[in-house]
Amino acid sequence: MTLSYQSLSEDDYLTINKKLERSDSIEVLKWAYQEFGNELVYSCSFGIEGMVLIDLIYKVNKQAKIIFLDTDFHFKETYELIERVKKKYPSLQISLIKPELTPEEQAEQYGEELWKRNPDQCCQIRKLIPLEKELSLHKAWISGLRREQSPTRANTQFVNQDHRFQSIKICPLIHWTEEEISMYVNLHQLTYNELHDQNYPSIGCEYCTKPVKPGEDPRSGRWSGTTKTECGLHQPK
Repeated sequence: MTLSYQSLSEDDYLTINKKLERSDSIEVLKWAYQEFGNELVYSCSFGIEGMVLIDLIYKVNKQAKIIFLDTDFHFKETYELIERVKKKYPSLQISLIKPELTPEEQAEQYGEELWKRNPDQCCQIRKLIPLEKELSLHKAWISGLRREQSPTRANTQFVNQDHRFQSIKICPLIHWTEEEISMYVNLHQLTYNELHDQNYPSIGCEYCTKPVKPGEDPRSGRWSGTTKTECGLHQPK
């Protein structure tokens, strides 16, 4: 049976995760590329977890497809990092996915600084819709979610039924801690976003990301001053 969102039941996911439960990240990635091949894509935010995952993916599939949701609002440091990654891993197929509306068109239709007035709608336009279109072209996608990142991610499995995008979501890093991520980056001398060294543990769009004080929730710098903690990519539709 060819695995697909439509063909797998909840029991199938339980069986697959039971089979993989003692696997390491490389083994999970090998399983995923064996099952889905070119129909598997990694949606990367180019945070520090992303640097680890790109390096692991490269060990398994040097022609892997990687997409970045380019909202047009990212930090210059993020765009500079992407260029460094392209040079380090030249065979990877890295694509920047743009929303249909330019920032100017969005301002004309929805008003200036939509991210302040309605951040959910801004994320919908600039992240969710573009990813939905991209994932419709693939059977499965990879995410760098880790269980310790937030309570909403605590139950993430290696292989997940993604109702939001009607896809299969593979999360090879679920057991990794922040310390282990840092150790891997240092051990393998990986490039990463320099904003991480300036108290930005989680980096998104420039307008909606602020530095975090020591001891604060790592995601408290995202959409600071609002109740929003997720862009919606990892929440049910």
